[in-house]
Amino acid sequence: MRYYIHTFGCQMNVADSERLASALEKLGYQMAERPEQADVLVVNTCVVRQSAEEKAYGWLHMVRPLKERRPDRVVAVMGCLVGVKGNEGLRRAFPWVDVFMPPADPRPLVEFLARRVDEGRAVADLERMVRYALQDEELVLPLSERGRKVTAYVPVVHGCSFGCTFCIIPYRRGPERSRPVGQVVAEVRALAEQGVREVTLLGQIVDRYGKDIPDGPDLADLLRAVHEVEGIQRIRFLTSHPSFMTDRIIEAVAELPKVCEHIEIPVQAGNDEVLARMRRGYTVADYKRVVEKIRRRIPNASIATDIIVGFCGETEEQFMDTYRLVEELEFDVVHIAKYSPRPGTVAWRTMADDVPPEEKERRFRMLEELYERISRRKNEALIGQTVEILVEDRNEKGKWFGRTRNNKLVFFEDGDRDWRGQLVSVRITSAGPWSLQGVPVEPSLEPGRSPR
Repeated sequence: MRYYIHTFGCQMNVADSERLASALEKLGYQMAERPEQADVLVVNTCVVRQSAEEKAYGWLHMVRPLKERRPDRVVAVMGCLVGVKGNEGLRRAFPWVDVFMPPADPRPLVEFLARRVDEGRAVADLERMVRYALQDEELVLPLSERGRKVTAYVPVVHGCSFGCTFCIIPYRRGPERSRPVGQVVAEVRALAEQGVREVTLLGQIVDRYGKDIPDGPDLADLLRAVHEVEGIQRIRFLTSHPSFMTDRIIEAVAELPKVCEHIEIPVQAGNDEVLARMRRGYTVADYKRVVEKIRRRIPNASIATDIIVGFCGETEEQFMDTYRLVEELEFDVVHIAKYSPRPGTVAWRTMADDVPPEEKERRFRMLEELYERISRRKNEALIGQTVEILVEDRNEKGKWFGRTRNNKLVFFEDGDRDWRGQLVSVRITSAGPWSLQGVPVEPSLEPGRSPR
């Protein structure tokens, strides 16, 4: 028996798919290389943007002939397209789908398949099989990834309760729910035992971790607990929100050697009126103060941000405020998206999508070109320096690659040695806007002591 999982969307979906794959393998399934080889076909979906939703629909239409040729083949849909409340319209539109799963919840498919394994089993036996397949402490990586995967995502906050006007996530993933510290640490420990050396703690707003627990821990407490896990060499977290980036969190990043100096903190827009329409809860001045505080306490920190261009009512001058903010703060990473209305959101219900598509595209290109110039200049300044990277794997051209502590992507060639999972010092020889090229230096710098 074989399974195939196709994943669209964010890092949270990647983590959900890995956990589902691990559960399926406990039921006796093995990973298939191609959809047509599989007995179970799963698509893990994203609806943050219209393009992602359309790709999921396209995938479901693609697998329909596979289902028709083999009616016993199981087709399942997981993720935000289903949502936490289900999706009857989806069931009617795709009658060839057998199972619909909410985000981060493999149980419906596991239960469906467990009943298929032996329909004559007693109820208690089936419940035991499902419970074993879903045990948190073992539900980590599929067998094909164990001992090979160097980095992994660990969800620590499910859902979101904040309610930005443009965002569909609270409606599809439900209210925020923080996982207990002990559960997260157990999962990280299991990942380390399976060969993982770097974990990224995930949440839609990760710095709100623990706020749904009275007198509970915060993200700083969680970072300190994960930091104690043997075998883990690096810790990252995303995505943060400017309103909840506390001094305690910044101090934890500064103090803990394993926590990387890279903070993803979306600004979304550089104009106060646009931010108010987005219901972000801060001003541009507030955001600048957070960035200044991070850079003052952690001088070598890299800061990544998200920006939406063409949000409802955004004028040319308001967009230029965003452009000037990127120019001023010189972000290390800028994720740019063109606004697309998502049915069900506040913006979709109450605001006009009045920026023409061609204007959104022009603004997107302007910001992209600015970010490329900033990134190229910063990367070229590293030529001749030595940086430490955690090697993740080889790419299709046979080059090893990994990232610095502050998330710079570095490639190098060395075919005579297996570098996967090692901390390696690399002298940078050339640079482009998105990545660095270099040569390994012997001996490697002591972990955590390289230039950042």
